[in-house]
Amino acid sequence: MTEPKNPDVTREQAEDAVRVLLRWAGEDPTREGLLDTPKRVVKAYRDWFAGYAQDPADYLARTFEEVGGYDEMIVLRDIEFESHCEHHMAPIIGRAHVGYVPTDRVVGISKLARVVDGFARRFQVQEKLTAQIAQCIDQTLQPRGVGVVIDASHECMTTRGVHKRGVSMVTSQMLGSFREDPRTRAEFLRFVGVDRR
Repeated sequence: MTEPKNPDVTREQAEDAVRVLLRWAGEDPTREGLLDTPKRVVKAYRDWFAGYAQDPADYLARTFEEVGGYDEMIVLRDIEFESHCEHHMAPIIGRAHVGYVPTDRVVGISKLARVVDGFARRFQVQEKLTAQIAQCIDQTLQPRGVGVVIDASHECMTTRGVHKRGVSMVTSQMLGSFREDPRTRAEFLRFVGVDRR
């Protein structure tokens, strides 16, 4: 697990910040049950926000040209991800569907999931996350088109504020042939099941 990119903040300072929040909430960070909480929270943050130490485009650097002339749509559905809302630091939990129409090269499918994780493991808003994934694939692979659909629930809405459970937000970004050709867009949406309800 890599360390966060900001060398100006030490692990000790991060743990102290957690202790301050515990005190602010009305707790005693020196009581037995909370003694190791700052250390655990900092370790969790290192995992949750590992995306800051990664360049998701790097995952798309290795491509394959031996595809037997295949030039139709490639779709990876139901990529589960966890992110965090940049407004309330609350979890965003959802699924991403990613598709592209290659030109002369393809990428290993696990790399598409890694691109999703690379951007999701940062503070996010879903609209930006959707656009970042699509633009990264478009700029790096230069396919004929890219489509990304994200369906996610936001804990900042379910556990605070309006307290609405069982709702999800759907966002999409279509580039190239996915934007320009209604048939390509419809095929992608059919593949990912957006039109099945």
